[in-house]
Amino acid sequence: MNDTTLTIDAVIDTNLTAYGNPDATSRQQQLARVWAADGKLIDPPIDGAGLDGIDQMMAAVQGQFPGHTFRRTSGIDAHHGVARYSWELLGPEGNVALVGLDVAELAEDGKLARIVGFMGDLPAA
Repeated sequence: MNDTTLTIDAVIDTNLTAYGNPDATSRQQQLARVWAADGKLIDPPIDGAGLDGIDQMMAAVQGQFPGHTFRRTSGIDAHHGVARYSWELLGPEGNVALVGLDVAELAEDGKLARIVGFMGDLPAA
């Protein structure tokens, strides 16, 4: 990674913080710090490609869930440049609005290359 202070935890947590950040300038700075320029964020209802597309996607989600923030709720399980972790979307009062799991692929420099998100609990067998 170009910024040696960024661990995988910091990359993922910065991305989740950006997802809930309503300040466009600050959010774009966060995205540039942890995403590859050609990264792709894929969630069930929408997706975004490149820093601008990811930023627009996050802004759209914030429009749907104003005042909500994301937080990681598990450790990060990672190997071979792929990581998985769970998260919650919290309402302004701290209530859990949604839970999910992300699978992230890292670029050679340690930035995010792709995230595929899943919403809700895993289905029963």
